[in-house]
Amino acid sequence: MIDVSPWRNTPRRSIIIALLAVFLTFTTMGFVSDIVNVGRQSTLKFALTVVLSGLFAIVYAVTGVTLRSRWWMGTIPVFAVQFVVMSAVGHWLPDAPQQTQMNVAETQHVRDRLAFDCTAIMIAVCLGYTGFVYVFVTESRRHIHAHTEKALLEAEIAAAREVQQVIVPEKSEPFPGYVVESVYQPATQVGGDFFQVLPAGDDGLLIVVGDVAGKGLPAAMLVSMLVGSIRTVAEDSSDPVLMLRRLHVRLVGRSMGGFATAVAALVSGDGVVTIANAGHLSPYLDGKEMELPGALPLGIADSGKFETRQFELRPGSRLTFYSDGVVEAQNKSGELFGFERAKAISTQSAAAIVAAAVKFGQEDDITVVTIERLAASDVPVRMEPLPPAV
Repeated sequence: MIDVSPWRNTPRRSIIIALLAVFLTFTTMGFVSDIVNVGRQSTLKFALTVVLSGLFAIVYAVTGVTLRSRWWMGTIPVFAVQFVVMSAVGHWLPDAPQQTQMNVAETQHVRDRLAFDCTAIMIAVCLGYTGFVYVFVTESRRHIHAHTEKALLEAEIAAAREVQQVIVPEKSEPFPGYVVESVYQPATQVGGDFFQVLPAGDDGLLIVVGDVAGKGLPAAMLVSMLVGSIRTVAEDSSDPVLMLRRLHVRLVGRSMGGFATAVAALVSGDGVVTIANAGHLSPYLDGKEMELPGALPLGIADSGKFETRQFELRPGSRLTFYSDGVVEAQNKSGELFGFERAKAISTQSAAAIVAAAVKFGQEDDITVVTIERLAASDVPVRMEPLPPAV
């Protein structure tokens, strides 16, 4: 939980007015002290008592707001300092001796002094109260406005999160001869990673994994658009190059801007993998990083030229796709998870890989998709229905 200082979240004008209101309100203690002493304080002591009463009140207020539940850690030392300072003022500037008898002029002087004290108290209290009311009203309006904006933003994020559920397939569809695992772990409520695992003809499957540049709602909206495009293209073709080109066209020239990395792989029923890359992390085959033809990410004007590579996914082999959230995981000391660690755990299950990256220190969205080709003896036998008896 982030502990944000209230001084950073409050407008400077409100802070200054609030502290002035505290100062004015507590200067009344100096005027009351003068009334108690029947105006016998010297002008200098009188002024110091009034000013110091207000200043120490400001220190108490600042200490309490800053330390909050630990207010006593500041209040007790400040009280001790105030006691010493006020005692020193009283020692260096003693009051005039109390007179048992006063003439008319002296009596009038005392009356004028006490009248001044009472008037000053009323003015200080009124001004201080006005300052508190101003801060209360303005801050109440500001908080209402902020909470309204927060509620609207939370509603937008909730709507985006619901729309973005399309990036995660509802169920892991069974593919004969293969075991497919996928885990998506967003860093915030809405993420910028996307992946799809879709059936292709003749017991094959099409895998698309990508990452949109940026964060928040703009990235989430691009993700939703790309996933919809992937599903639309997959209805007509499973060609990885065609898939990347169509996605690139959808991104180029969009008013919201943005680009994305992506890798698309078509795995046939007999284990032949045709793969194309658009600036994404290369997948790992049995713990070794694959060398793929380089290409710019989707959405960049000079992009759109993609090459394929073919290889065989042999029985028992595992192909692992990452988003950069795995390698960019960062611990408290600033050390990155890195490619070496990512490579070392690439033969583990998708859940184990994600758990390792999150435990190390997740900084970005994490997506892991693995596909393992089963040995012939592990492939379930299809039971064809018998023809009806004649």
